[in-house]
Amino acid sequence: MDTTRTYTLRKRNRRQTRNALLFISPWILGFLIFTLWPILYSGYLSLTDYDVLNDPNFVGLENYRQLGEDPRVMLSLRNTMFYAALSVPLHIGIALLLAMLLMHARRATGFFRTVFYLPNMTPPVAVGILLLLLFNGHNGLVNAVLGFVGIPGPDWTTDSTWIKPGLVLMSLWTLGGSTIILLAALNNVPRDLYDAALVDGAGPLRRFTSVTVPMISGTLFFLVIVNTIAALQSFTEAYTAYFGAGNGTYSNDAALFYVIYLFRQAFEYLNMGFASAMAWLLFAIIMVITAIQYVVGRKLVFYEGEDGG
Repeated sequence: MDTTRTYTLRKRNRRQTRNALLFISPWILGFLIFTLWPILYSGYLSLTDYDVLNDPNFVGLENYRQLGEDPRVMLSLRNTMFYAALSVPLHIGIALLLAMLLMHARRATGFFRTVFYLPNMTPPVAVGILLLLLFNGHNGLVNAVLGFVGIPGPDWTTDSTWIKPGLVLMSLWTLGGSTIILLAALNNVPRDLYDAALVDGAGPLRRFTSVTVPMISGTLFFLVIVNTIAALQSFTEAYTAYFGAGNGTYSNDAALFYVIYLFRQAFEYLNMGFASAMAWLLFAIIMVITAIQYVVGRKLVFYEGEDGG
């Protein structure tokens, strides 16, 4: 009897496994064809001299050697690192501030949550064009507001010193997603912790640093990781504003991000091998930065339920 039951259970498990594999097979095929294969093929192309029109010519590590000799690679890396170092803390800090304000909006929280997220629905190309309109040094809205309070605005779109800060400020257009994630984390902080802190005489700043930040540190860590990766891969807004077709007015090396230079090498200059090497270098940089953030995060992040947490 037991043998028959065991056989029946195994048969049912095999059928369920087969059905599960059948249902996820479209995703598996899509991953193999459109993700894994391009990744592996780009690794091969990074070892070749390939211009799309002719067959790839194997050159070994020559493309990687040229990465260190191309000054525009280092320039684009510096621009990207500067942008990431400025935009990620600003993005998360303002998103946290907005989320804390939303905590007090009560019934209007749903309305403001929708309003904050709506800019995320804007196509990145439109954001790039909007950047040129808002940050125009002569008649842009940003300088008009600064002029209203007596502050002369800089030439955000043409002055090399102010182009990257302008792009950072424009990136705040899409912080609604982070705000909503942080709002959910704040809502999950147990109220009795704040009550206990109040009994101990903790002020608002002490409650924020000793209760709020530790309890949402996991969410903050997640946002630091994903926003850093997104910043290191910034492309569309800056490319639309400064390197789009026929754009000879605003083109400026100060906005030359790493992925923009990679795109130009691949699809404008047809240096697919060199562009593939650039892509693998970016992958290595992101992996190293993420590993450092993970090691640091293990010492700072509090996970509910962990031993000694």
